[in-house]
Amino acid sequence: MWLRRAYYHWLLPAALVLPLWLVVGWAVFQAGAWVFLWVLFIAVPSVLVGQLVLTLLVRSRPSVREERAVSWADVAGFTVWHALTIAVGLFSEAWFVPILIGAIAAGIGMFWLSLWQLWRDARESGTRMMLRYGATSPSPGASERTDRADGPRVIVVDESRRGPRGD
Repeated sequence: MWLRRAYYHWLLPAALVLPLWLVVGWAVFQAGAWVFLWVLFIAVPSVLVGQLVLTLLVRSRPSVREERAVSWADVAGFTVWHALTIAVGLFSEAWFVPILIGAIAAGIGMFWLSLWQLWRDARESGTRMMLRYGATSPSPGASERTDRADGPRVIVVDESRRGPRGD
């Protein structure tokens, strides 16, 4: 459980640390001027926005908010995506393209995994709420009837401007 909670708290700082690592990695491993432009205008914004979107998707799930811990699938997915992002920041000429493709695929996979888990959690929490408050199947246009003898009486008054004979 401590690992899942650690990932829960790591998600927001990761949105700043991972893009910063790409810039530091470029400087340390002397990747070149063209790579710096790629890092500055494509990689850093992509990782920053991607991590923020994933953080919002994960933290908006009812189960994550309740437990303050991510799921084991999130732990596995973020581990793969963050490890590949860190590996991209090493700027190895031989492995750069395959690692970059893997990091992109892992990021897209995490997005769909997060959406799927959010959908599943929302559906389950809606079912729990309907069971808790005694709601039955919510059909559109259905309303409660008051055909009981002890129900309220309704008096309808027609206020048309017609005369007593209907003219």
